[in-house]
Amino acid sequence: MDLTQYKEALLRKEQDLLADMRRLQAEARESGEADVQDEIDQVTSSEARAATFEENTIEWQTLQQVRAALRRLGEGGFGKCIDCGRDIQPARLKAVPWTPYCLEDQQKHDAEHSSELR
Repeated sequence: MDLTQYKEALLRKEQDLLADMRRLQAEARESGEADVQDEIDQVTSSEARAATFEENTIEWQTLQQVRAALRRLGEGGFGKCIDCGRDIQPARLKAVPWTPYCLEDQQKHDAEHSSELR
């Protein structure tokens, strides 16, 4: 497996996520700086800040996954499922190089998460 392409993809994703997070933080600051606000403006501004916060949280979680994948790459564990140790399919790694799970274990985690939300 040629790890160079994965490392480059992960580093690009890391930079993209950091840029997105800076942009989202700037937008959140700007949305609260209107001088004159009526109640509707305040609600709209509050909802926009909440949506920006949620998006920033998702970006941060993905950034943590990307950095964990970079660590695995450096430690020799990249491309192996962290649950079962099997190889992660190359097509899956190409699509989502920061994934820590093979498809089977990812489906298990998704099912657990889905049942927790019910």
